[in-house]
Amino acid sequence: MYEKGLFTLKEEKLIRALELRKDNKKKESNQLLLKIVEEYPDNAYVNYQCAWSFDVLGEESKAVPFYERAIKIGLSGQDLEGAILGLGSTYRTLGEYEKSKSTFLNGIELFPNNRAIQVFYSMTLYNLNDHRKAMEILLKCLLDTTTDSEILSYKKAINFYVDKLDEVWK
Repeated sequence: MYEKGLFTLKEEKLIRALELRKDNKKKESNQLLLKIVEEYPDNAYVNYQCAWSFDVLGEESKAVPFYERAIKIGLSGQDLEGAILGLGSTYRTLGEYEKSKSTFLNGIELFPNNRAIQVFYSMTLYNLNDHRKAMEILLKCLLDTTTDSEILSYKKAINFYVDKLDEVWK
């Protein structure tokens, strides 16, 4: 599949680990990624992939230090977006809502057009009992992304009520 000599040993191992994950061999992928991160502890992408491998295993608490390290080392672009979403979501599932909120706010500042980060942030706001703000974000994301003609026919009304959900008109 891959021509010998085109990839370094690290890249070949990483490709293999990602293929294992894709083939639903999550534990094997995780074990290989742990070996790679041991060899290359300062590689942000390797740390990110290792964190992701713990997430897919349902071992969120083990993912956290790898996400944190990957971000600290200097991921960029889509990988940074993915790591921020992964870390924020992981914090949320662990009940660390303030850390989750902070992570998502940083992500929204860096990637204001990433709707997935905003939706996951709204889940954190729900956990923090800020239901009004959570709904506001979700409704705005819905209006900005839907192609559903029934919803779009009420776009003006929904947009009007986005920040008035607690108001009562008599």
